[in-house]
Amino acid sequence: MYQQLIEDFIKLEGLPSSYAEDATVWFLPLLAELETRLSNKKQRPLVIGINGAQGTGKSTLAKLLSLLLETRGLYTANLSIDDFYLSRARRLELAAEVHPLLACRGVPGTHDTQTALQILHALRHATASDTVILPLFDKATDDCVPAGLCPRLNGPIDVIILEGWFVGARPQPDTELEKPINELEALEDADGRWRHFVNQRLAAGYQPLFSQLDFLILLKAPGFEQVYEWRQLQEEKLRRRAPSNASGLMDDSEVRRFIQHFERLTRHCLSALTTQADWVFELDKNHRLCGRSDLR
Repeated sequence: MYQQLIEDFIKLEGLPSSYAEDATVWFLPLLAELETRLSNKKQRPLVIGINGAQGTGKSTLAKLLSLLLETRGLYTANLSIDDFYLSRARRLELAAEVHPLLACRGVPGTHDTQTALQILHALRHATASDTVILPLFDKATDDCVPAGLCPRLNGPIDVIILEGWFVGARPQPDTELEKPINELEALEDADGRWRHFVNQRLAAGYQPLFSQLDFLILLKAPGFEQVYEWRQLQEEKLRRRAPSNASGLMDDSEVRRFIQHFERLTRHCLSALTTQADWVFELDKNHRLCGRSDLR
């Protein structure tokens, strides 16, 4: 019953035809597992986290799961950690107050975690008469979208999906923060203030959010080397969709520097979440799924 839905989804999203095979072989069993989890859960909603490095297909998987779940009569809310970024103005304040690298969106400490917790609480308890406004962040302008232009949902919600590149991550031991991991850290965070701040924020503001996940999925890239290539492809897609005067777009050199902000925590996730996530999907260098581990 799902094949036509998957084919239509591939056309709508502009995905390669090979995605149909991957979805059938890998994601339909996941769907069955989620339905089992939901039927065994005493109180809805089921909260699902999707973790993966940039370009691994997190948002695409979240959209597909939402579509397939809704065909089963299940009402879903699809959230991205990216949509909880602080405004550009607030990040510039952080850059002046704490460290210049915090002007760049992405790492823990550049999100509004209190709003994320409030939205999650509202979705958990929403009734048919309640309206929840979901925040949006426009990467082309590098700023928050006005509330009047953001989507609205009414309850009750059966499934909440939260996707993001470090969703479910736990902080690193301080000893792992001592040595710079790349040129950005060596030249612009030589004393480690930025990376220690990021780790502290991950330990504080994000763990209450991630503790509410009922099920965590990891889309595991074969290595960090592929992340830069895949992030370039994302930027190319963004350029095609964005207006010509969009201020948040990056060229190749800017993407290379940008991705270094994420390298430390991405490598940490690739290592640690392999044994912490509920389901792990292995990706090969051609962006195809090639293995799966069910850890719980």
